Amino acid sequence: MKQVLSLKWLLAIVFLLAGTQPLSAQTLKDFFNSSEVPLTYLGVDFTRAKVFNDIAANAMDIRDRQFAAINQVIVNEPKKYDFQKALSKSNVTNDISFVNAKNAKIDAEKIIESNSADEVRFTKATIESIVKGYKFAGKKGIGLMFIMESMNKASAQASMYVTFIDIASGKVLLTERMTAKAAGFGFRNYWAKTVYEVLDDIKKSKYKEWKANAG
Repeated sequence: MKQVLSLKWLLAIVFLLAGTQPLSAQTLKDFFNSSEVPLTYLGVDFTRAKVFNDIAANAMDIRDRQFAAINQVIVNEPKKYDFQKALSKSNVTNDISFVNAKNAKIDAEKIIESNSADEVRFTKATIESIVKGYKFAGKKGIGLMFIMESMNKASAQASMYVTFIDIASGKVLLTERMTAKAAGFGFRNYWAKTVYEVLDDIKKSKYKEWKANAG
């Protein structure tokens, strides 16, 4: 009798675990279909970003001040960088501490690049590798991270991967490469403008497309 009961308990556990496997996919579907599902904005990751054709750029200043400044201005100006409106969410919180910590450790010698042939180089595997390097310290829910690929001064254009993450598991739920034009005075404002433009594109069309694909 004890063996039969043990077997029943074992089967119950197996079925329970099996039933939790598609949780991330279901959470992503819920995210796009309900304004009440919360979002954590995680900031802009620059860890493998390259700055092209900027003769005035100072790599140490970019790493030590400008990357953090870009992330800070985005969260300091919520009316301009309106994640709630762009993503149809009633609850968006910010936590840029993780990207700031990573960005601060970038090898400054690898930031500036003159060979624009390297401008398009990320793949989904690259994004997954970058996200895997984060430890989100017990946080849960869905997070949004912009993973910067390139910033080309000659073309005044940046490319980045808009990436939705299951924070608890570190799994990439959705990632898409988007580009935008830069504008403004000073390094911070010039490249922060590209995040604004991408967010505007999400509000105008991308969110609806992602929602339709999520079912």
